[in-house]
Amino acid sequence: MSFQDHPSYTHICASSDCGCGLTRRDMLRLGALATASVAAPLLAAGDARAQAFKGDDQPVKIGYLPITDATPLLVAHGNGLFEAEGLKAEAPRLFRSWAQIVEAFVSGQVNVIHLLTPSTLWVRYGAKFPAKIVAWNHVNGSGLTVLPEIQKVQDLGGKTVAIPFWYSIHNILLQDVLRKAGLTAVTRARGGAIAANEVNLVVLAPAEMVSALAGKSIAGFIVAEPFNAAAEIAGVGKMLRFSGDVWKDHACCVTFLAERDIADKPEWAQRVTNAVVKAQLWTRDNRLAAARLLSSTGERRYTPHPQQTLSKVLAATDYASYEASGVVVNKGWHQRRIDFQPYPYPSYTEQLVRAIKATKVEGDTRFLDKLEPRFAATDLVDDRFVRKAIQAVGGPQVFGIPADFSRRETIVV
Repeated sequence: MSFQDHPSYTHICASSDCGCGLTRRDMLRLGALATASVAAPLLAAGDARAQAFKGDDQPVKIGYLPITDATPLLVAHGNGLFEAEGLKAEAPRLFRSWAQIVEAFVSGQVNVIHLLTPSTLWVRYGAKFPAKIVAWNHVNGSGLTVLPEIQKVQDLGGKTVAIPFWYSIHNILLQDVLRKAGLTAVTRARGGAIAANEVNLVVLAPAEMVSALAGKSIAGFIVAEPFNAAAEIAGVGKMLRFSGDVWKDHACCVTFLAERDIADKPEWAQRVTNAVVKAQLWTRDNRLAAARLLSSTGERRYTPHPQQTLSKVLAATDYASYEASGVVVNKGWHQRRIDFQPYPYPSYTEQLVRAIKATKVEGDTRFLDKLEPRFAATDLVDDRFVRKAIQAVGGPQVFGIPADFSRRETIVV
């Protein structure tokens, strides 16, 4: 099944010749959201859609990419958890790129999305769209996959590696890994020379990465699952490093809500968060069932991925072999390939701001110069709802969260 044939695929383009996923066009569209002339009509449309409903009458309209990061939102929908909270939920809408999902979110076409954590910084402070993180969607769940002949990070010198977005944990961690290996991240025009100590970064939609690797137009990619697993199963790539083996239990994607919905409909926001938290708890205990639910053969066909691929990620039965082979460097961390806990640690947001400031990012980054880590941790995140939701299902201990909801960040490149 192709993405365009998927029953919930949504194609939002500026014009009919957009090319479906030309990342240069996507970046231009996202950049335009920071200008009043483009943002104003979208914001007005979003406000109008939100004001059409009062309180819990507003339906849950999920926007997602077909990656395992979306698991809690899709499980909540598939298991009727939104309805159990007294909410109406429309069929989730699948998008091909992060640019499309952000545009749909700003205009109110969808009102509950999962988004790359660094991208929330751009949306709130770069594009100045008032929205907040209310929960994490998962921890870990990404990796650096390379051609079979690549044996170590240094072998990527002089080659091209794909990332899903400039504002992504993938970009941050990849550049950390490259720096430690003595390599410099650059962006070169097609056909441009790449020095032996350079790695050319390109942005690709996640759905395009496996085919690009198979065609050897790139030497590797770093992205959310299940595309790493898909490349392994197809025999076109191998895992070089898990992202969670660099930054322990990091959050790749988060649940993002518009501030207008949080302020005007706090009970609605609470019930949405309750459903997401319950979905994560269910997934922890029902990993194979979650893979079936999300698969292309599941009743709702949320993603175009086979159950085998999703099970390789969610069940993670092969993680011990990666530890034995040396792919996993920090063996004492005892992690899963992907795991689920919803609490957004302030320490993580603070470190994320510091990290993105030290990372090569294309586009206008002036807003980052003024952004203070501690301010972002309290202004970007609203943890009121998730704290209540966690307490309602048994407290922090059911997710392995410290009772005081705090931790120290662990990063070992």
